[in-house]
Amino acid sequence: MPRRAVINATMLVLAFNLVPLGAISTAHAGVVGSQAYALAEARGQRIDRVSAFLARDQVRGQLEAMGVDPAAAEARLAGLTDAELIALEQRINELPAGGSALAVIGIVFVVLIILEVVGVTDIFSKV
Repeated sequence: MPRRAVINATMLVLAFNLVPLGAISTAHAGVVGSQAYALAEARGQRIDRVSAFLARDQVRGQLEAMGVDPAAAEARLAGLTDAELIALEQRINELPAGGSALAVIGIVFVVLIILEVVGVTDIFSKV
């Protein structure tokens, strides 16, 4: 009789182990097109270039002097649209290689305007 009880217990355990098999969800995969991948890669590169610019000591100093937290500006950078990123990157690329104080102030001003329009800061309403 004990052998029969062991077999019944084993069958019961196996039966309960089969119950969750119907609840297992399946993974769905899709193909990412070349264009979508290229656009995502280009956006990531733009964000990296603008982040590198914002990481410079002069730019951080100007942002802090104008009351903008560099961490907030960096966090908001990811929320910019592609058009805003392109415009900002073009403005950065127009700067001379050595960079002048006036050019740095200009680009910081452009960044501040973008942050103001997007609603991250309230710099110009305080004036």
